[in-house]
Amino acid sequence: MADDKSLGELIDLQIRTNGPMSIATYMGLCLTHPRLGYYKNADPLGAKGDFITAPEVSQMFGELIGFFLVNLWQQMNEPRSFTLLELGPGRGTLMSDVMRVTKRAEGFANAAHLQLFETNPVLKAEQDKRLGQYLPYWADEIDAVSDDPLLVVANEFFDALPIRQFVKGEGAWHERQVGLRDGKRAFGLSPTPIPAEILPEEVRDAPMGAIYEAGIAASDVMARLAARVAAQGGAILAIDYGYGRTQTGETLQAVARHAYADPLAEPGEADLSAHVDFDALGKVATAAGLVVQPLTPQGLFLKRIGIGERAAALARANPSEMGNIETALKRLIAPEQMGDLFKVFVATSPGLKPIGVGA
Repeated sequence: MADDKSLGELIDLQIRTNGPMSIATYMGLCLTHPRLGYYKNADPLGAKGDFITAPEVSQMFGELIGFFLVNLWQQMNEPRSFTLLELGPGRGTLMSDVMRVTKRAEGFANAAHLQLFETNPVLKAEQDKRLGQYLPYWADEIDAVSDDPLLVVANEFFDALPIRQFVKGEGAWHERQVGLRDGKRAFGLSPTPIPAEILPEEVRDAPMGAIYEAGIAASDVMARLAARVAAQGGAILAIDYGYGRTQTGETLQAVARHAYADPLAEPGEADLSAHVDFDALGKVATAAGLVVQPLTPQGLFLKRIGIGERAAALARANPSEMGNIETALKRLIAPEQMGDLFKVFVATSPGLKPIGVGA
């Protein structure tokens, strides 16, 4: 019976039946299979999970995001009703810190209608514990929002969306696929050449063997969000690891139990992700009519909006925690840790001037 099979066995069966599958199809099955997908079961976050996100490092991260959002809301003339949408809210830690600090801005919390886009039932329960008092609505679709102004927060969301990979061969590009070799999952290439014209101009003349990753799912999500924000007013804040110019290079990776793993070895048991092409997302947002700010390293963004001052205030209030606060601060802003690897992408409706980003 299918219910008795592991996700790996189901994937192998699908390959034997239908032939090799794209990287995007493979990632989609590994992460969001209705029963066995990685994001459908256990809690992947924190020390006991597979990775730790910035909100789990320190409350300072969410508090400063809250300050950033309040500043935008004030520039929008403090609408009495707006949608605050978080994509992939994890345990609700980030939004809990956001909502706690934004209570200090008169009117913000009452005006905010909180929406959470989440597919993991375990994480939904965690979110409800932390955010239930704000009466959130769990959206099943990215664009399931009202007609009010819209503020979107996406921390480490876009990196988990499926990508397609294309490899430059002799005179042509070919899509990289997952198939079976000697009964084991292996990467291979589709025999059908891909016309170079459909690839971005920046990569068409790449050398043989070069790999181009197309974040088609990420661009689709951005297009839907940008269309909403353009029509309703507001902004999109996305923080993730990625690059600012479309380029070649393989970034697909698997992480399990805080260590890198073979992405083909245990489908559904490891987190799969790829670096975000922020250049491509910016072009999509611009085409929708939004103003895209220069991509900014996370460390610089947080320093600009006051993480140093916030860390000092926390240390004064909690002297015994000074060491932990300094460690968390370094992890969030140091170039060799999260400070340079993670980038801050902001796209807004015309007229808004978001703080912390830009040259």
